[in-house]
Amino acid sequence: MRQPRLFRRRARLLSVFAVALLLSTRSTSAGDVPLHQRIDQMITAGKPNFAKQASGPASDAEFLRRVYLDLTGTIPPAGDARAFFKDPSPSKREALIDRLVASPEFARHMALSFDVMLMERRPDKHVPRAQWQEYLRSSFADNKPWDQLVREILSADGVDPKERPAAKFYLDRDGDTNTLVRDVSRLFLGMNFQCAQCHDHPRVEEYKQDYYYGLFAFLNRSYVFVDPALKMAVFAEKAEGEVTYQSVFDPAKVTKNASPHVLDQAAIKEPAVEKGKEYTVAPAPNVRPVPKFSRRAQLAGQVTDSENLAFKRNAANRFWAVLIGRGLIHPLDMDHPLNPPSDAALLNLLADDFAARKYDIKGFLKEITLSEAYQRSSELPAGVKDADPTGLTMALLKPLSPEQLAFSLMQATGFTDAERTALGDKLNEAALYAKLSPQVPTFVSVFASPAGKAQTYDARLDQALFLANGSVVRGWLTPRAGNLTDRLAKLENADAVAEELYLSVFSRLPTAEEKKDVGEYLTKHAKDRGPAMQELAWALVTSAEFRFNH
Repeated sequence: MRQPRLFRRRARLLSVFAVALLLSTRSTSAGDVPLHQRIDQMITAGKPNFAKQASGPASDAEFLRRVYLDLTGTIPPAGDARAFFKDPSPSKREALIDRLVASPEFARHMALSFDVMLMERRPDKHVPRAQWQEYLRSSFADNKPWDQLVREILSADGVDPKERPAAKFYLDRDGDTNTLVRDVSRLFLGMNFQCAQCHDHPRVEEYKQDYYYGLFAFLNRSYVFVDPALKMAVFAEKAEGEVTYQSVFDPAKVTKNASPHVLDQAAIKEPAVEKGKEYTVAPAPNVRPVPKFSRRAQLAGQVTDSENLAFKRNAANRFWAVLIGRGLIHPLDMDHPLNPPSDAALLNLLADDFAARKYDIKGFLKEITLSEAYQRSSELPAGVKDADPTGLTMALLKPLSPEQLAFSLMQATGFTDAERTALGDKLNEAALYAKLSPQVPTFVSVFASPAGKAQTYDARLDQALFLANGSVVRGWLTPRAGNLTDRLAKLENADAVAEELYLSVFSRLPTAEEKKDVGEYLTKHAKDRGPAMQELAWALVTSAEFRFNH
């Protein structure tokens, strides 16, 4: 199968990486070397000064907070931090990664993250978000391969109750063909074809109008149908409906016919059907039609086809960005030769490996977190004044998402611990999530990007006021059995207070100066020690340090 034109052109651009790729693999075959080692070999190959420019390994505290946030969506409990710091095992980081990836919290966090990525906080219309999130959660818990998950989403029509949650992608976009073409190309191919609707993309030569209408032809026959028998909206499809288009820049106004195809893949050949027999269920009033041949049913297989280079590049790039904080292709949906990957050979390595391991999400993420690239410090090395964010010489500081901020604040203040205590023998991940999740929408309303937009970080006045003057966080710091201020009140030694406070909030031990400051503050407020400790905790959880992953 031929590669898309943009990738054929890219092949010429990538020739400069051939030597680096050869150097990184010549001593041993890829099958003998774990992916995390090949990642680091690839990054450093051909860069003799890399070690001088690169940050050293992250401290245990920095790594612990980072990996908890990335794999579970919240900071660790203070007890987990203490245990990790005291563990002398040289393999404790890998053991922690294994435990977190296997945890129910991992599946929950990935479900919330990919809900935001795929639905971009659109309001519920036809499929409740809880059903969709549960579908994603169970998929990640079962380690469903990424290509299978995408096929299910792109194949769902919402009729079968088992597959209905996956139909949210289509149904809650109201089945609008132009919106779906834009989002299928962005989210699953890593290319935004929106500006190729009326003509070839004005700035990206490789984004052809032909590509846009190739996807359009899979979806233009489909529409949202309210089924009176099922009493709900489903995705229906007609058996007819051809696609023609013109370029607004074509003075001759030549009309072109579009057949369903993905990029440069061969067009789907629609079988000939005798006139009058096009339907398994014929159209009728209040009847959902079912064509004998469904164009839309072919889309999922074409997008995830093993020879579709765009799909595996986009998949690898997105999962890399989830952990690293930035894609090798950035923005994630602008993969084209004028916006090449920051490390093309590394992206090829990741894409090929992800596909070769049959899109094993847990295995792929584990390898990335084991890499030196992931485990570097976010502090610049001595003598280096600045670092290129694309160079992978240091870990990027990542702001917490609204969901991460909510769950981390609940953990830091001890609201989570208090709920654990209250649940007693009934404690499990699902029960705890049911207690905590009602708190999250408030943070989403204050800290999230607008609905329909990718999540970005922007510090606003209303956010500062929410943390500074809002009653939510203050309320969580009111002493309650098992929460942070309750634990602090039971400690008499100022150093012990400082240690519990900093472990709970920042997942690190306090410095000598910080211990001194805490001690002096408590001495000054000896008569109102309880409120003073609440103020200390509030100052830490609302600090800039808390808003980032370290």
